[in-house]
Amino acid sequence: MKKKQIFRIIFIMASISSLFFVPWILLRVLLTPLPDTVQEQVNDAIGYKLDGIIVYVDQAGKSPQFYAAGWQDRNSKIPANPKALFRIASITKLYVAVAVAKLVNGNQLSLDKTLADYMPQLVGRIENADKITLRMMVQHRSGIPNYTDYPGFWENDYSKGSEESLGLILDTPADFEPDKKYRYSNTNYLLIGEILDKTLGYSHHEYIKQEILMPLGLNNTYSLLSEVNLDDVMSGYDVGSDYDLKNNDFISPAGSMVATAQDVGIFLRALNDGSLLKDNEQAIYSSIYVYEHTGLLPGYSSIARYHKDIDAVVIQFVNTSGGYSWNISETIYGRIVKILRNTKADHL
Repeated sequence: MKKKQIFRIIFIMASISSLFFVPWILLRVLLTPLPDTVQEQVNDAIGYKLDGIIVYVDQAGKSPQFYAAGWQDRNSKIPANPKALFRIASITKLYVAVAVAKLVNGNQLSLDKTLADYMPQLVGRIENADKITLRMMVQHRSGIPNYTDYPGFWENDYSKGSEESLGLILDTPADFEPDKKYRYSNTNYLLIGEILDKTLGYSHHEYIKQEILMPLGLNNTYSLLSEVNLDDVMSGYDVGSDYDLKNNDFISPAGSMVATAQDVGIFLRALNDGSLLKDNEQAIYSSIYVYEHTGLLPGYSSIARYHKDIDAVVIQFVNTSGGYSWNISETIYGRIVKILRNTKADHL
């Protein structure tokens, strides 16, 4: 037998063996034929233990499209509403990073100043405070431990204020030396929120509203869950539980915002096409942060991305967490984008 044939057999056997390590529910998603329309795919998603799903598509040359399936409130049997408010979790970080870029451009902040410069009271309480710059915090390269990784954080009451949350990681060793690695840490954005408030002399929530939300006409975006009517917010569930997690607030600047899919889509389009920021602000933003994000809170997962090849913003909200829900959500999202690509190719 030739060496090439041997390698082919080994490759096939390895591929078959790998299937045994893929959860069958995820494998079923992957092997299901791709439907022709986004709505069909959204409907199909509910068959994979997702409680509810919202998808918003803004593709150049077309009117925005809204899709939904499953439950807005599973316990009350209220169908999913594509224009419902949703807890967007870490997608919030995009808005905070924009605020940083704008203030840096206005010489109110410096990316090269350290945590010690901005919050001297943390010297000796956070390791390397005199070496960690604002830029490193924005980019998750600070080495500051992630307070949401604290044992039991999500199981207990996580609607803690900044001081209480920060207290979970004070006087603990750094994860690594500043700027030596990348490691996602919600503590970075908790601290950035504090720095913004101190610099502005008022809440960064108000700044984001005045400088980002209002200019874009985002009337369905809020900094905190407490600002909205809970009846307008999509319920959230964890796999295996009937408990509605909607009331479990998360007030950190790392992920506190609530918005509709359309509002997130409008924001993301403006961030990517350059209409949100001035040229200098855009250059600063490009040097410090990303142009897409995902979000995850108990009961909630979200994906916000711009796809340049089809000039489309695609936002997806799923009100389920735990189990394989995140893997399924990502897979469903990828299939939706593929449908949009196929549709565009058919019209060329």
